[in-house]
Amino acid sequence: MSPTTSATHPAIATARKPAATKAKPKKRPKQPADPAKAWASYLRRYRPGLQDYVLDGLTRQYGEQTWEARLDPTSELILTILTQNTADTNAEKAYEALRRAYPSDRAPEEHRPGIGWGGDGLSTAAPPDWTAVEHAPLPELIDVIRPGGLGPQKAPRLQATLRHIREQRGDYSLAFLGDMPALEARDWLTQIDGIGKKTASIVLAFCFGMPVMAVDRHVERVSKRIGLLPPKATADQAHDLFLGILEPDEMYAAHVLLIHHGRVICHAQNPKHDLCPIRDRCRMVDRKAP
Repeated sequence: MSPTTSATHPAIATARKPAATKAKPKKRPKQPADPAKAWASYLRRYRPGLQDYVLDGLTRQYGEQTWEARLDPTSELILTILTQNTADTNAEKAYEALRRAYPSDRAPEEHRPGIGWGGDGLSTAAPPDWTAVEHAPLPELIDVIRPGGLGPQKAPRLQATLRHIREQRGDYSLAFLGDMPALEARDWLTQIDGIGKKTASIVLAFCFGMPVMAVDRHVERVSKRIGLLPPKATADQAHDLFLGILEPDEMYAAHVLLIHHGRVICHAQNPKHDLCPIRDRCRMVDRKAP
């Protein structure tokens, strides 16, 4: 065999071995950005101090807002369901009708609505007997709450809500929510059919003073006009975006002030810009407002 044959020439044999390839490092999947943190960062960069300006201006106009418990949490939940898609005054009529039709022997409850409530306030009286409400014949319950509007839709929802609470907890009390972290408590309530973030947040904010933000149509409208919320944010998204914008101790006052401002000045039609204390930074008044 020739001395140059590859079989006896180690250099050639070595050269024919495939070169080792380095393994490419795996790309780590990007973590999705937290929308609340991202929006708060945007406001800090492009509209610094906006939320403080808004809260200070509304506070000067309407006064300091101090939290106090408004109702028993179960009463608050039922009353809030009755407010859905109707005026607060109509919800009051329906709740008072429940009290008369299904009286209980519990202690009277005092309704302390504050400026965030759009009705006259409930009378001081015992809450309804929730067992009687849950087990009432459906046609009867529809008739009882008919003065509040949408009785055929709301009566089954009331009964399903009370049934869910009783089956999960053994009674109708929601006092246990006060011992839970705010977002866990909100998740517990929103697992009930027909209970969204707005209704859950109202109960938690007004009954327990929890740092959650309830966003109704007034709060959403005013906030988007000012630029506190992105124009295309859904109401569901808005609840969480506010968690990144506001400090925990600002959320109750922010809700009450924004909802009241929407009712008295920042109307859906023909808002009263000349009376608005925050018009200088409102993007509806000036699209380039700082």
